[in-house]
Amino acid sequence: MCVKFVMFKAFYYNCKIKLQNMNEFGGNWTENKIEILIEYARAYLKIMNGFARKYDWDLLYFDGFAGSGQIQGDNKVNAIIGAARRMLEVEEPRGFDLYYFVEKEKEYADILNSQTVPNYPNKKIFVVNEDCNVKIESLSNFLSSKKGKKFKSLAYIDPCGMQLNWKSLQTLEKHSVDVWILVPTGMGVNRLLKNNGQISDAYSAKLEQFLGMNKEEILSYFYQESKVLTLFGEETVMTKENAINKSAELYKDKLKSLFKFVSEPYVLKNKMNSVMFHFYMASNNQTAVRIANQIIKKYNN
Repeated sequence: MCVKFVMFKAFYYNCKIKLQNMNEFGGNWTENKIEILIEYARAYLKIMNGFARKYDWDLLYFDGFAGSGQIQGDNKVNAIIGAARRMLEVEEPRGFDLYYFVEKEKEYADILNSQTVPNYPNKKIFVVNEDCNVKIESLSNFLSSKKGKKFKSLAYIDPCGMQLNWKSLQTLEKHSVDVWILVPTGMGVNRLLKNNGQISDAYSAKLEQFLGMNKEEILSYFYQESKVLTLFGEETVMTKENAINKSAELYKDKLKSLFKFVSEPYVLKNKMNSVMFHFYMASNNQTAVRIANQIIKKYNN
């Protein structure tokens, strides 16, 4: 059990390192994902600019997995500027009043801090070395406070694997926040759901945290149970059913339990055309999701 758990932790740590520094999966989906976010942010700021002036609102940008601010390209020479730094460059018609970047790896947080805070002296920037789950709950508590009620928020939650806990995301329910969230349907959920249904305790615990479901609910949702005759009599066989699509549908439905509206996904595939992630936007504002769908449709095409 201990060996399996150590291997499991190592797999997800290495996954994070690759995504933030090497981008070994290739293709242009990493850039597209950031372009979708930035295009939406421009539309968001344009709409919110008038409302912010009228109602004295402040606009907050929250990035839960901010990284170092730079992602290495396929050829390991050309770097992609990360979402955190790209968001700071958005000035028209205005920027955000507060930028809150969360990064669990201290090395990356220190690099991001050095690349942002000194270079944008007129912007209110916080770079926090902490677990995203802790800071999502802090964001929720802040938005519930007297001071926080004047803030409208755009959140970007972009884990490599399954570091996000469902119970943390639940705390954002009913808040005035638009959330872009990357769901590791192929890269995470599908890999942990073994074809025969024999899921280790470590994998099961991670799935339960990520999906907010118990093991029995997970098995019932993703597997078809059937009886087969063997040399030793009748046995029960578990068959996994299209786990990537089912996990995408499941997560969208769960987001709908927290927010009134959820976008269609931008589907991220690798060079082999295998689905790795689904990228959703959730909001309590119908217009926000309509705009998100227009942007997503363009990039999916």
